[in-house]
Amino acid sequence: MWQMIIVLLLLLVLFLFVMVFALAKINSGDRKREDDEQEAFIRGTEDTGDDSGRGKRSDMTGDEERKWKAAQTNEERDRAQEELMRKAGKKKKVMEHWQAIALWLMLYDVVAVNAAFMLALWVRFDCRYSLIPDVYLGAFLRFAPWYTVFSIVVYWALRLYKSIWRFASFSELFRIGAANVVTGLFQIIGITLFLGRMPISYYLFGIMLQFAFTVAVRFSYRFILLERNRNKQSEKDMVLHRVMLIGAGAAGQIIIRDLNRASEVKAKVCCIIDDNPNKMGRYIEGIPIVGNRDDILLSAEKYKIDQILLAIPSASAEEKRDILNICKETGCELKILPGIYQLVNGEVSISKMKSVAVEDLLGRDPIKVNMEEIFQALRNKTILVTGGGGSIGSELCRQIAAHGPKRLIIFDIYENNAYDIEQELRRKYPKLDLVVLIGSVRDSRRINSVFAEYRPDVVYHAAAHKHVPLMETSPCEAIKNNVLGTYKTASAALQSGCEKFVLISTDKAVNPTNIMGASKRLCEMVIQTMDRLGKLGRPVVLPDLNGHEEEADYGMAAATREKGVEPEEGQRKPTDFVAVRFGNVLGSNGSVIPLFKKQIEAGGPVTVTHPDIIRYFMTIPEAVSLVLQAGTYAKGGEIFVLDMGAPVKIDTLARNLIKLSGYKPDVDISVVYTGLRPGEKLYEEKLMAEEGMKTTPNKLIHIGSPIPFDTEKFLGDLEELAKASYGNWEDIRELVKRVVPTYKPDNGIV
Repeated sequence: MWQMIIVLLLLLVLFLFVMVFALAKINSGDRKREDDEQEAFIRGTEDTGDDSGRGKRSDMTGDEERKWKAAQTNEERDRAQEELMRKAGKKKKVMEHWQAIALWLMLYDVVAVNAAFMLALWVRFDCRYSLIPDVYLGAFLRFAPWYTVFSIVVYWALRLYKSIWRFASFSELFRIGAANVVTGLFQIIGITLFLGRMPISYYLFGIMLQFAFTVAVRFSYRFILLERNRNKQSEKDMVLHRVMLIGAGAAGQIIIRDLNRASEVKAKVCCIIDDNPNKMGRYIEGIPIVGNRDDILLSAEKYKIDQILLAIPSASAEEKRDILNICKETGCELKILPGIYQLVNGEVSISKMKSVAVEDLLGRDPIKVNMEEIFQALRNKTILVTGGGGSIGSELCRQIAAHGPKRLIIFDIYENNAYDIEQELRRKYPKLDLVVLIGSVRDSRRINSVFAEYRPDVVYHAAAHKHVPLMETSPCEAIKNNVLGTYKTASAALQSGCEKFVLISTDKAVNPTNIMGASKRLCEMVIQTMDRLGKLGRPVVLPDLNGHEEEADYGMAAATREKGVEPEEGQRKPTDFVAVRFGNVLGSNGSVIPLFKKQIEAGGPVTVTHPDIIRYFMTIPEAVSLVLQAGTYAKGGEIFVLDMGAPVKIDTLARNLIKLSGYKPDVDISVVYTGLRPGEKLYEEKLMAEEGMKTTPNKLIHIGSPIPFDTEKFLGDLEELAKASYGNWEDIRELVKRVVPTYKPDNGIV
């Protein structure tokens, strides 16, 4: 007889597997057919092959269509479909797919609940059917029909036939447990009261086996569906990124789990790198920790890595730089988790990973400024930004808008740039009082009208021509726009009683070898002159440099007039004019970085003027935040100098960018040296030899002592420069050399 019991067990197991695969088949086939029918119905087409039905639009309203789309469960979709089919005069299918699954599960449960207690009885008597007493066997058989019906009712009441088992979780497991507790109590109480007491092991093993059988069919169904979908996805997406994860901490663990869940990412973590020796040789989520940063190159080759994720948000800038310098030698794509705040805020995910930028390799921490000082200085002030559509100007507008100004005025000659920043700020700060004006700082009447109408409290003057090679071929335009434009804007600020005027200067103004740098040095001299004249406490004599007017006579003394800026009673104090001098910024319109990226995208070559050329670099937001803070320190006449850290070789910058793009320099993409351009230096300087250095509360902001010069003579020189520039003199450089003694256009290579 025991052979029969074994056969029955095998049949039960076989029945279990048949049930699971049958349910999976029903789900895939019927579900696909149902989705196709619903989709066709929504589109208003018939899925019957009748040509007359094709092209018909459904008469659903918009609310009905949204209701169908919003249905998330099978039941909701079934009800929505039934409603739509009824409206269209269609008959509902005889049996929906979920009803077929429920019927199969009921059939299985009828067998399973009885098999469980029969097996329990068999096991109680040493797995020998002949040893089972007739009284126990008879009691089991007589109670089985009642128990079967009660179990099916309980299972139905607890929705074990309506759940979507492909999404089964703890909730479904809990309900299965509750159902087995209820049915188990019914078995114990019912059979004991009405038929007689059974062995304790009968009750215990029976309930346990019933729970196991019930869970097995349902969660096996879920597992098979998931595995089948995973296999289909693998077949569909054969190409996966083989990923090396750097960082075996909390952020790394979250990234691994996120990658495992996000099938659309198409990536597999093959190994982990971490410098903690206690983690070596251990595993996270089944992935080995293979070594420290010294093992990156070897592990990348061993595991055939093509993508590296750096997930150490707490690492300092120097540590990230050191690790990334190793990683870029692998030729793999690099991505980095930006910062520790994301871990604190629970924002760590694979979507937060960003491509490694060149600034990540600069090896310093982000510059921090005292935002409270800036907030207090700008709050409830009317602020004008000239050149507000440019790289520096637009970032100035962004940061100023975030600090509660009374009004922000953007002034730019290029309407497209101005429009872009206007739309960005209106979208982000809908309550901001924003005025966008188009005009040129070279137009005296236009700039004077702006100051007369809006009376700005603070001016950030960023309008300028900054491209060195282009200005070398158009020197007069550099003087017109940079020098005379600054003069006219500063003059208007002085006459209107503006509180502060901040000039955006450049380190190219120090010992300039090009006309752009010389023009910015002239701009610094202009604002120093304006500051001195404004603080004289008497009417100021300023040349009227309206060189665009044909009737202007530069040779006559009458070309000067008194502007009458003597402070009236109750008038604001004289304007504080200052300049802020800094080097190159990453990502600006004139930066080499965008050029290098375009050259790499085109397949090369990447052009560098000289292998030894170096520059100081800072990100645009960093530079602007320091400019804003320097403005809070202004007392008038200062030239603020920003500390931009260690200089960077342009050649190294280009090669790093090639490596970060997944290529090898001089192998995949060549680096070509084109020679220094006219007026270009090998290196830039922050201060001239005669300028001293003073400190400020911010260690990254210094003050250069002003170089004395004759103000009256300088104003006369400006008149000559205006005449020469508007007359397009070819020898204007000689005149600039006379005004700026440090300008040496014939000494570009220094």
